[in-house]
Amino acid sequence: MDWPNHERPWREWRMATGGARMHHGWILAGKRGLGKRDFALAAAAELVAEPGVRQPADPANHPDIVTLTHGPKDDKAERAAAEGKPFERARSIRIRQIRAMQRRLTTRPTIGSRRVVIIDPADDLERAAANALLKSLEEPPQGTFFMLVTHAPARLLPTIRSRCRVLRFPPLTDAELAAMLDADGAGGDPGERAAAMKAAEGSFGAARRFAEQKLGALAEVMETLLAEGDPAMTGRGELAALIGPRADRERLQAAFDLARALVAARARETGSNAERGALVEAHARLVELARDAPIHNYDTGLLALEIGTLLVGASAASEPAHG
Repeated sequence: MDWPNHERPWREWRMATGGARMHHGWILAGKRGLGKRDFALAAAAELVAEPGVRQPADPANHPDIVTLTHGPKDDKAERAAAEGKPFERARSIRIRQIRAMQRRLTTRPTIGSRRVVIIDPADDLERAAANALLKSLEEPPQGTFFMLVTHAPARLLPTIRSRCRVLRFPPLTDAELAAMLDADGAGGDPGERAAAMKAAEGSFGAARRFAEQKLGALAEVMETLLAEGDPAMTGRGELAALIGPRADRERLQAAFDLARALVAARARETGSNAERGALVEAHARLVELARDAPIHNYDTGLLALEIGTLLVGASAASEPAHG
């Protein structure tokens, strides 16, 4: 896939690889859905390639490119994975995965003289796993390079961040995002696509997921709540119905992301300091609620009503809290 937002990261990467001494640790930073993993695999393939040495066609199958991501959740999932069956993944990257990688680093690379370790997403390293990784970053084996794909660099240990160079991946422009959706066949109805793009805020991966969620009607109701409030208490009920009484995690996440995007856009546009303050507060509460929802297993219907209430509270039509 062609990623138009990768031009600058590629330029910085190739300047580094052409220098006298290539840094061994890299953080690939940017929001989800910007192609950072694609970049990591392609960049790793360039790094391990050597003149006259035949390389595998697919970097994902290269013996000297080691990728760590969420592994099987438990023993049952381990067995299913070993049998080639679908399996449930763990929510974090565990220390045993880092230990296994470190044992592998005690041997020589298979094809050439270099090896690349990709950790995706490094945000989800367990604390013990992050501390174990730090030892490898402090004393990397000869010819070993690390690429840490991260959606939230602040979640990494400061000591890990200090040992890595950062490549930042900018969000896609609306034109770039629209072109990628068209090329992917995920354009769909213009209204639905517009809502998906607004919720995605420059992320192709998010826009593609949201296009499947058909967010057009949801966006209309949310924008009405933000603009006009909900004096008759009907808008919040309509919002809850559109999200769905038994919405799955993907649907609920799409609703949260759409609400946050609409609130952020309105905060950027308003000329009222009071309204901007209410919008910023609503955005922070939406972030907090989205983070806590999977942990506390909240009732979906109540969550939908809470999203609506936060939008109404930030509405320009709402009465001041202490007016």
